[in-house]
Amino acid sequence: MSKNSGLSRRQFLSRAAAGAAVPYFITGHASGANVAAGTAANSRIQIGLIGANGQGNYDLDEVLRQPDTSIVAVCEVYKERRDSTIARIMKAATQPEGRGRHDPKPYTDYREVLARKDVDAVIIATTPHWHCRMAVDAAEAGKHFYCEKPMTMYPAETLTVKRAVEKYGVITQIGTQIHATKNYRRLVDVVRSGALGKFSLGRTFHILNQGRKGIGHAPDTRVPEGLDWDMWLGPAPKREFNALLFKDSAYHPSFMAYSGGWTPGMAPHIIDVPFWALELGYPTDTYSSGGRYLIEDDGDAYDLQEVTWQFPGFTLTWTTSLINSFAYTLQGDQGCHRRRGIYLHGVNGTLIGDYKVLEVIREACFLHKFNLEDIPRVIPDSPGHHREWLDGIRSKTQPSCHVGYHCKIDMALTLAMLSLKLGRSIRFDAATERIVGDEEATRLMVPEYRSPWKFPKDYV
Repeated sequence: MSKNSGLSRRQFLSRAAAGAAVPYFITGHASGANVAAGTAANSRIQIGLIGANGQGNYDLDEVLRQPDTSIVAVCEVYKERRDSTIARIMKAATQPEGRGRHDPKPYTDYREVLARKDVDAVIIATTPHWHCRMAVDAAEAGKHFYCEKPMTMYPAETLTVKRAVEKYGVITQIGTQIHATKNYRRLVDVVRSGALGKFSLGRTFHILNQGRKGIGHAPDTRVPEGLDWDMWLGPAPKREFNALLFKDSAYHPSFMAYSGGWTPGMAPHIIDVPFWALELGYPTDTYSSGGRYLIEDDGDAYDLQEVTWQFPGFTLTWTTSLINSFAYTLQGDQGCHRRRGIYLHGVNGTLIGDYKVLEVIREACFLHKFNLEDIPRVIPDSPGHHREWLDGIRSKTQPSCHVGYHCKIDMALTLAMLSLKLGRSIRFDAATERIVGDEEATRLMVPEYRSPWKFPKDYV
């Protein structure tokens, strides 16, 4: 078993004494050889799902559509969700295109999935507080992984996942599915074409209006039958069961210790374009402000946040709001529904975009005309976000939203959350990957995991 995995072998065996056999934890190098050989021999990539709720089942459905995959494990701490997901997979297995491909075994402890020699890759779709620990354990076990965003919640976790992937060479993809869409890729084409000149400022946002009631109230209650609540909490602070916290990824962002709020969850989608198109690195300075101004619900997360990131020659801002949904020129229909947007200001014009919008506002004194058809297509179409990952596993090449790319975005977000907590700007040195001149921030960039789970500090 990995020395950083959290529970000792004795503790792990004690937890499993109720039934399931517990295989030993395979080291990364040993498992890596089996992954390569197993994939070739079986002609299908054998995948385990870790986290079988809304987003996990979305990822599962995308993988089930692929002809060269086999789902061999489902790890979920709530029996009702686990059984439902396995039934979903077995139904797919009865279809002509899925016949004989899937044989999912149930698990409540993800380390049992990672210990299987025949598992090539895993999908990590749990609540965000688990992502770092699971991603590192997957890398150490030699398992390729697809991890939902946010990738992590603390700057030290960002670096830890990045360095674990570099050490063990696994193929990764972060769940920023919008990265694979044609419109996002076209936005990148426009920026890189040079038609709009040098960009000096970007504004990004994600907003909705929950009103004062927020997500509402649900009293803490007894843990539902069939749920391992202690395992669900994992390295995060212990608390009583709350149905809203447990519900799904639309509710997790209301609880800070388990998600970091809406910014880590949604900003990866929106700020992806400026990071990608302008090839941004780590921010040199990060400042965040905001708080919980209006909402009165069971959560404790901010309902408004503003972030400013400084890069060499470029400034990027981010707004998230749960108490107003005005979206400037991207307002669209009236109402309180969710909106998001990207404004990139160049000397020759402004590029406006979201998931489907691409619009250019010319600075007519410098750009006399603009025709989108004249912009060459440079970024190739994607075969699909999940398909990219699977193809990468086969070709042993990283897909477009792998950990090495996404860690810059993730670091910007984890630094923003640390700045919000401290109430001051944080300076970061990209060369050394360290916070500069702030001992308190340096200390708080490393999370405290609830015992017996341990933060994998060897990587930082």
